[in-house]
Amino acid sequence: MSGPAGIGRTLKGVLALQIVIGAALVIGDMEAGGWRMPSFGPSAPGLTEPVRPGDQRRTFDPSRVSPTTRPARDPGDLPDRLTLTQEDGATWRLEGGIGEGDAERIAARLADVSPAAETLILQSPGGAVQEALRLGRHLRREGIGTRMLAGEYCYSACPYLLAGGATREIEDDASVGVHQHYFGENTLLPARFAVEDIQRGQAEVMSYLEEMGIDPLVMRHALETPPDEIYVLLPEELDRYGFVADDED
Repeated sequence: MSGPAGIGRTLKGVLALQIVIGAALVIGDMEAGGWRMPSFGPSAPGLTEPVRPGDQRRTFDPSRVSPTTRPARDPGDLPDRLTLTQEDGATWRLEGGIGEGDAERIAARLADVSPAAETLILQSPGGAVQEALRLGRHLRREGIGTRMLAGEYCYSACPYLLAGGATREIEDDASVGVHQHYFGENTLLPARFAVEDIQRGQAEVMSYLEEMGIDPLVMRHALETPPDEIYVLLPEELDRYGFVADDED
């Protein structure tokens, strides 16, 4: 597909997809935190099944995440909200769902810890996108790195925290996944306004990723994956899109 006619057809296709998503926002049963969208019907294997090239979409329920690889430690039930705990020296853990107000709360907590955090080990099923972007920017300003361990996971909005790390380390068999997000404040808005919220949110996320040195093309996988599924990025994709970074940007 090339030329003005081809570009026009592509833009129409994108707009049609956004209108469908916007309509689903209006009629769907949205959760208050805005981090789950109505199911379009599961069409992918479960998260416990191995991920292979060309077969990376998995069904996703943030309340029941089971990684494909046994983690080095049993974290138990993750907290509903982000929790900061010391792992070892200047390495700290940040685990749990991302809720409203968490960026400011965790930033304040990081300012008080001793020794000062140099690296955060992440594990989260996701949550509020805006909070992830705010906290990710704070991590970058403070020069705090992010890390993923084998058998642990970072889904939905969590990869934006991962991207915020001044350095980013992702061990083999760690699971990082993306999908569509809900950006609107009011689920009763007409579909036209819901689509506008989605478009603004997508633009902000893409700008954030570019700011953090991540290739915004990773959003292609997110936009193609409905919110009741997750697209698990392969190690080569994590490297290609810039998620792995050993040196400070």
